[in-house]
Amino acid sequence: MKKIRFGILMVLMGLVISFLAAGCSGSSEPAAVKGGITENELDPAVWGEIYPIEYQSYLKNNQQSKTEFGGSEKESKFITEPEIRELFKGYGFSKDYNEDRGHTYAMEDLLSSKRVGDQTPGSCLTCKSPAVPKLMKNLGAAYYTTPLKDLAKDVKHAIACSDCHDPASMDLRVTRPAFAEAMQKQGIDVKKASKQDMRTYVCAQCHVEYYFEKNTSVVTYPWDKGLEPDQIEKYYDSFTFSDWQHPDSQAPMRKVQHPEFETWSTGVHGSAGVSCADCHMPYMREDGKKYSSHWWTSPLKTIEVSCQTCHDQDAEWLKERVLNTQERTQETQQRTSKVIVRAHQAIKTALAKQEADQSKIKEAQEMVSKAQWYWDWVAAENSRGFHNPVQALDSLGQAADYGYRAIELAEGSY
Repeated sequence: MKKIRFGILMVLMGLVISFLAAGCSGSSEPAAVKGGITENELDPAVWGEIYPIEYQSYLKNNQQSKTEFGGSEKESKFITEPEIRELFKGYGFSKDYNEDRGHTYAMEDLLSSKRVGDQTPGSCLTCKSPAVPKLMKNLGAAYYTTPLKDLAKDVKHAIACSDCHDPASMDLRVTRPAFAEAMQKQGIDVKKASKQDMRTYVCAQCHVEYYFEKNTSVVTYPWDKGLEPDQIEKYYDSFTFSDWQHPDSQAPMRKVQHPEFETWSTGVHGSAGVSCADCHMPYMREDGKKYSSHWWTSPLKTIEVSCQTCHDQDAEWLKERVLNTQERTQETQQRTSKVIVRAHQAIKTALAKQEADQSKIKEAQEMVSKAQWYWDWVAAENSRGFHNPVQALDSLGQAADYGYRAIELAEGSY
C-alpha cells in the first residue's frame, strides 16, 4: 500500500509541476510547431491561429479613439493647428494632414491621402505593409521609383506580424534596410542586438526622420552627424537639401517626418534603457499566460503595466505629470507656429519692396527655414514633447528665436 500511495503522490506532484510550468512560463507560445508559418505568410489572421492572444490584442488597433493630444481618429490637423496650412503652403501637407489612425489603417489612409498622386514614388510605401521586403527583393532599386499606386495594386495587408517577427523562430528582426544601414554607420550591427534593444529597433525601422535621395528616391536616414535636431540639420545643410520652396517667403523648406526614435534616444527613458515596447507594448497576462500586448497605443491607457512597473506613484499622479508636459509643449508649439507664419508674411512683404536690401532678405529666409525646422521637429513627433521634454522646449525656443529674427531682418530690409 505504501508503494501505491507513494506512486500516486509522485504522479500528482508531476501534474502540479506541469501545471505551474505552463502557467508561469512567461509566454503564450502554443504547443504547435512555429515553423507552420511560412516566410511568405503576410496575413496576421493566419498568425493569429497560432498566437490568438497576441492577435486579439493586435485587433484592438482597429478601435478609434481620441486622446487629449491626438489619438487614433482620422481628424484633420487643420482643425487643431490651423497655422499648418500657411506653414506648409506649396507642399502636400497643406492639402491633407490628418492624425494617424494606427498601424492597421496604414494602407487605407496612405492611398486615400490627397498628398498621393500618380507619380508618388514607391518609397512612400516602405513602412506601410509587410509586403514591402518582398517587393524590394524582387524589384531591387526599381522599387523606390515605381509609382506607389502601381506597387499597391497587389498589397493586401497593412503593418502586421512579419514586419517585426521571423516566422520560423518568432525572434524580432529588422526588415527595412534603411534602418540597418543607418545603424551600421553608427557602429551598431542590428543582427547582433540584444532582445531589449530589438524591442526598440523594430519600431525604429519606421518611427524616424528620413528623406528620399534625389533621383533614386531611396529611403535614407540622415544620422551621419548624430541624432539631435541640430546635427541632422547640419547633415542636410552639407548638401543644401530642401523639400520645397515656400511660395510666400521663397525660402527653401524641409518637412520633418516623425522622429520618435531620435527624440526618445536622447530623452530620459531612452537613456535609461527603457524600450519602446516596455511602454507601448507592455507585458500582460491572460489565463495565466504572459504575453506582449500588440495594441500599439498610448501608455496612458495601460498605466498599471506600462508605467507602474517602474514608477511607484499612483496612476492619476503619473497621468497628470504626462499631461502637464504635453499641455506646456502644445501651448508653446502653437504660439511658435504663429510667429513663423508672421515671418513668412514679413519676408513676402519685403520681397515686394524694390528698395529692400536683398542680403537681409536672404538672411531672413535662412532664419525662417531654421525656425520651421525646429518647430516641426516637435510638431511632427508623436509624443507631444513627452519622449524628451527638455529637447522639445529647447527646440521650440530656438524656433521662436529664429522666427523673430526673420521678422526683424525682413522688416529692417526696407
